Amino acid sequence: MIYWELFLAFLIPNIIGYGGGPAIIPLVEAEVVGRYGWMTSQEFAETLALGNALPSPIATKMAGYVGYDVAGIGGAFVAVSATVVPSLLLMIGALGLLYRHRNSPRVKRMSQWVRPVIAMMMAWLTLGFFIESINTSGMLHTFLLGVVAALALVRFNIHPAFVVIGALIYGALFIS
Repeated sequence: MIYWELFLAFLIPNIIGYGGGPAIIPLVEAEVVGRYGWMTSQEFAETLALGNALPSPIATKMAGYVGYDVAGIGGAFVAVSATVVPSLLLMIGALGLLYRHRNSPRVKRMSQWVRPVIAMMMAWLTLGFFIESINTSGMLHTFLLGVVAALALVRFNIHPAFVVIGALIYGALFIS
């Protein structure tokens, strides 16, 4: 039964999520934290931060980690398969259809309407992480990490993986 739940927990977000790994993270969080309770919001946030620091697509890393945490190697295999295989099949079919109708005004409008939805989902996820950070680490640490991360990314053009690693080190040293 746990393999079926893992399969559904990653299949559904990958089928209805449009825009790749970052766009489905809120949907995966809703399944993993909200529906099944396999992780807390804090654990999910830490897993996401670690996943962002490592190379390769975020959705497969998250699926592999959660699957392994819940049901071992078999769980990791099921979760990664549920993430990759349906997306691959849907992408092949959708690309063929979109390519055939690439000049259609309807297809162009559809793409324009999807972007704001993804942006709002990402904003909602960010707000949730921000509130969780304030509740667990305090306003000072949250503000300091946010400002330093923003400066490192925007002003100094530091790779996001190094920013995440720096934040992890800061958290290990100064936040209990």
